[in-house]
Amino acid sequence: MPITKDHAIIILASGLSQRLGQYKQLLSKNGEPLICYMTKLVVVTQPYTVIVIIPANDPVIVNALAELIIKEPKVHTVVNPVPETGMAHSLSLGIETLTHLNSPSIDRVLIMGIDQVLLDKHHLINLLAGKTPVVASSYQHLNEKFLSESNKENIVGLPLVISYELLKQWQSALIGDKGLRHLIRALPPNQISTVINHQLSYDVDTPDQLAHAQQQSWLD
Repeated sequence: MPITKDHAIIILASGLSQRLGQYKQLLSKNGEPLICYMTKLVVVTQPYTVIVIIPANDPVIVNALAELIIKEPKVHTVVNPVPETGMAHSLSLGIETLTHLNSPSIDRVLIMGIDQVLLDKHHLINLLAGKTPVVASSYQHLNEKFLSESNKENIVGLPLVISYELLKQWQSALIGDKGLRHLIRALPPNQISTVINHQLSYDVDTPDQLAHAQQQSWLD
Protein backbone atom coordinates (compact mmCIF):
# COMPACT_ATOMS: atom_id res chain seq x y z
CA MET A 1 0.00 0.00 0.00
CA PRO A 2 1.58 3.35 -1.02
CA ILE A 3 2.29 5.92 1.67
CA THR A 4 1.66 9.55 0.81
CA LYS A 5 3.52 12.48 2.34
CA ASP A 6 0.47 14.63 2.97
CA HIS A 7 0.45 13.97 6.71
CA ALA A 8 2.20 15.37 9.74
CA ILE A 9 2.61 13.60 13.06
CA ILE A 10 2.17 14.84 16.61
CA ILE A 11 3.58 12.57 19.31
CA LEU A 12 2.20 13.38 22.75
CA ALA A 13 5.11 12.54 25.06
CA SER A 14 5.09 15.23 27.74
CA GLY A 15 3.37 13.22 30.47
CA LEU A 16 4.98 13.08 33.89
CA SER A 17 4.18 9.36 34.39
CA GLN A 18 3.22 9.93 38.02
CA ARG A 19 1.34 6.63 38.38
CA LEU A 20 4.27 4.72 36.92
CA GLY A 21 6.85 6.42 39.13
CA GLN A 22 9.37 6.92 36.33
CA TYR A 23 9.38 8.54 32.92
CA LYS A 24 7.77 6.12 30.46
CA GLN A 25 9.57 8.05 27.70
CA LEU A 26 12.81 6.48 28.93
CA LEU A 27 11.62 2.89 29.28
CA SER A 28 13.65 0.62 27.03
CA LYS A 29 12.34 -1.23 23.97
CA ASN A 30 14.72 -3.10 21.68
CA GLY A 31 17.64 -1.47 23.43
CA GLU A 32 16.61 2.14 23.02
CA PRO A 33 14.43 4.66 24.88
CA LEU A 34 10.74 4.13 24.15
CA ILE A 35 10.34 7.70 22.90
CA CYS A 36 13.03 7.06 20.26
CA TYR A 37 11.58 3.70 19.26
CA MET A 38 8.14 5.20 18.70
CA THR A 39 9.50 8.21 16.83
CA LYS A 40 11.45 5.97 14.46
CA LEU A 41 8.31 3.89 13.96
CA VAL A 42 6.31 6.84 12.67
CA VAL A 43 9.12 8.21 10.51
CA VAL A 44 8.71 5.06 8.38
CA THR A 45 5.30 6.40 7.23
CA GLN A 46 7.15 9.22 5.43
CA PRO A 47 5.45 12.20 7.08
CA TYR A 48 6.03 15.81 6.14
CA THR A 49 7.14 16.50 9.72
CA VAL A 50 7.10 14.91 13.18
CA ILE A 51 6.41 17.08 16.24
CA VAL A 52 7.34 15.42 19.54
CA ILE A 53 5.92 17.18 22.61
CA ILE A 54 8.17 16.64 25.65
CA PRO A 55 8.08 17.86 29.27
CA ALA A 56 10.10 20.86 30.40
CA ASN A 57 13.27 20.62 32.47
CA ASP A 58 14.27 17.08 31.56
CA PRO A 59 17.62 17.01 29.78
CA VAL A 60 17.66 13.19 29.77
CA ILE A 61 14.67 13.06 27.41
CA VAL A 62 16.18 15.82 25.26
CA ASN A 63 19.48 13.94 25.07
CA ALA A 64 17.70 10.68 24.23
CA LEU A 65 16.23 12.31 21.12
CA ALA A 66 19.29 14.37 20.13
CA GLU A 67 21.00 11.77 17.94
CA LEU A 68 17.74 10.82 16.23
CA ILE A 69 17.00 14.46 15.39
CA ILE A 70 20.40 14.79 13.72
CA LYS A 71 19.66 11.75 11.55
CA GLU A 72 16.04 12.70 10.89
CA PRO A 73 15.77 16.49 10.29
CA LYS A 74 11.98 16.25 9.94
CA VAL A 75 11.74 15.40 13.67
CA HIS A 76 11.28 18.41 15.96
CA THR A 77 10.74 18.67 19.69
CA VAL A 78 8.41 21.13 21.39
CA VAL A 79 8.61 21.65 25.13
CA ASN A 80 5.41 21.72 27.15
CA PRO A 81 6.24 24.10 30.03
CA VAL A 82 3.21 22.94 32.04
CA PRO A 83 2.87 19.18 31.37
CA GLU A 84 0.79 18.76 34.51
CA THR A 85 -2.09 20.59 32.82
CA GLY A 86 -2.96 17.55 30.71
CA MET A 87 -2.78 16.07 27.25
CA ALA A 88 -4.99 18.67 25.60
CA HIS A 89 -2.44 21.43 26.14
CA SER A 90 0.29 19.28 24.59
CA LEU A 91 -1.89 18.70 21.55
CA SER A 92 -2.64 22.40 21.27
CA LEU A 93 1.11 23.12 21.27
CA GLY A 94 1.55 20.60 18.48
CA ILE A 95 -1.20 22.21 16.39
CA GLU A 96 0.32 25.65 16.98
CA THR A 97 3.70 24.39 15.78
CA LEU A 98 2.19 22.93 12.61
CA THR A 99 0.34 26.19 11.97
CA HIS A 100 3.60 28.12 12.13
CA LEU A 101 5.07 25.81 9.49
CA ASN A 102 2.29 27.06 7.20
CA SER A 103 2.76 24.19 4.79
CA PRO A 104 0.15 23.52 2.10
CA SER A 105 1.46 19.94 1.95
CA ILE A 106 -0.20 18.95 5.21
CA ASP A 107 -3.69 17.56 4.76
CA ARG A 108 -3.97 15.19 7.71
CA VAL A 109 -2.38 14.75 11.13
CA LEU A 110 -1.58 11.47 12.86
CA ILE A 111 -1.77 11.89 16.64
CA MET A 112 -0.39 9.30 19.05
CA GLY A 113 1.18 8.68 22.42
CA ILE A 114 4.17 6.47 23.15
CA ASP A 115 2.97 3.92 25.70
CA GLN A 116 0.98 1.53 23.49
CA VAL A 117 4.02 -0.69 23.29
CA LEU A 118 2.62 -3.11 20.66
CA LEU A 119 1.81 -0.40 18.13
CA ASP A 120 3.30 -1.26 14.75
CA LYS A 121 3.78 0.18 11.27
CA HIS A 122 0.95 -1.93 9.84
CA HIS A 123 -1.62 -0.27 12.09
CA LEU A 124 -0.34 3.22 11.29
CA ILE A 125 -0.57 2.54 7.56
CA ASN A 126 -4.14 1.26 7.97
CA LEU A 127 -5.07 4.48 9.79
CA LEU A 128 -3.51 6.59 7.05
CA ALA A 129 -5.39 4.61 4.40
CA GLY A 130 -8.76 5.76 5.82
CA LYS A 131 -10.88 8.26 3.92
CA THR A 132 -13.09 9.80 6.62
CA PRO A 133 -12.21 13.09 8.40
CA VAL A 134 -11.30 11.06 11.51
CA VAL A 135 -9.85 7.54 11.43
CA ALA A 136 -9.42 6.32 14.99
CA SER A 137 -8.10 3.19 16.67
CA SER A 138 -10.53 0.85 18.40
CA TYR A 139 -9.54 -1.68 21.07
CA GLN A 140 -10.73 -3.44 24.18
CA HIS A 141 -10.87 -1.75 27.57
CA LEU A 142 -8.89 -4.06 29.84
CA ASN A 143 -8.83 -3.96 33.61
CA GLU A 144 -5.97 -2.40 35.52
CA LYS A 145 -3.76 -5.51 35.48
CA PHE A 146 -4.61 -6.73 31.96
CA LEU A 147 -6.21 -9.84 33.45
CA SER A 148 -9.52 -9.62 31.63
CA GLU A 149 -11.66 -7.44 29.42
CA SER A 150 -13.81 -4.97 31.33
CA ASN A 151 -17.50 -4.59 30.56
CA LYS A 152 -17.04 -1.17 29.01
CA GLU A 153 -17.43 -0.53 25.30
CA ASN A 154 -14.33 -0.60 23.13
CA ILE A 155 -12.12 2.46 23.42
CA VAL A 156 -12.11 4.66 20.32
CA GLY A 157 -9.08 6.91 20.43
CA LEU A 158 -5.36 7.22 19.83
CA PRO A 159 -3.58 6.71 17.61
CA LEU A 160 -5.81 8.48 15.14
CA VAL A 161 -5.63 10.38 11.89
CA ILE A 162 -7.62 13.59 11.56
CA SER A 163 -8.20 16.17 8.88
CA TYR A 164 -5.81 19.07 9.52
CA GLU A 165 -8.56 21.62 8.90
CA LEU A 166 -10.84 19.91 11.41
CA LEU A 167 -8.04 19.72 13.96
CA LYS A 168 -7.41 23.46 13.67
CA GLN A 169 -11.12 24.11 14.17
CA TRP A 170 -11.06 22.06 17.35
CA GLN A 171 -7.93 23.64 18.82
CA SER A 172 -9.78 26.20 20.95
CA ALA A 173 -11.77 23.40 22.62
CA LEU A 174 -8.62 21.61 23.82
CA ILE A 175 -8.31 22.54 27.49
CA GLY A 176 -6.54 20.63 30.27
CA ASP A 177 -7.51 16.97 30.16
CA LYS A 178 -10.43 17.71 27.85
CA GLY A 179 -8.90 16.24 24.73
CA LEU A 180 -10.23 14.94 21.45
CA ARG A 181 -12.43 12.15 22.73
CA HIS A 182 -15.51 14.23 23.53
CA LEU A 183 -15.22 16.02 20.18
CA ILE A 184 -14.93 12.73 18.30
CA ARG A 185 -17.98 11.32 20.06
CA ALA A 186 -20.03 14.24 18.74
CA LEU A 187 -19.18 13.53 15.10
CA PRO A 188 -21.87 12.06 12.83
CA PRO A 189 -21.15 8.40 11.95
CA ASN A 190 -20.19 9.18 8.36
CA GLN A 191 -17.36 11.45 9.59
CA ILE A 192 -15.44 8.78 11.51
CA SER A 193 -14.17 5.28 10.87
CA THR A 194 -12.16 2.94 13.05
CA VAL A 195 -9.35 0.45 12.69
CA ILE A 196 -9.64 -2.35 15.25
CA ASN A 197 -6.41 -3.48 16.91
CA HIS A 198 -6.77 -5.08 20.33
CA GLN A 199 -3.00 -5.08 20.85
CA LEU A 200 -3.36 -1.37 21.57
CA SER A 201 -5.14 -2.31 24.81
CA TYR A 202 -1.73 -2.83 26.36
CA ASP A 203 -0.31 0.47 27.52
CA VAL A 204 2.00 1.21 30.43
CA ASP A 205 0.64 3.47 33.16
CA THR A 206 1.41 1.56 36.37
CA PRO A 207 4.25 -0.55 37.83
CA ASP A 208 2.10 -3.69 37.42
CA GLN A 209 1.57 -2.94 33.74
CA LEU A 210 5.28 -2.31 33.27
CA ALA A 211 6.14 -5.60 34.96
CA HIS A 212 3.66 -7.40 32.69
CA ALA A 213 5.12 -5.77 29.57
CA GLN A 214 8.62 -6.79 30.61
CA GLN A 215 7.51 -10.37 31.39
CA GLN A 216 6.04 -10.57 27.88
CA SER A 217 9.29 -9.13 26.43
CA TRP A 218 7.36 -6.18 25.00
CA LEU A 219 9.81 -3.96 26.87
CA ASP A 220 13.39 -4.67 27.95
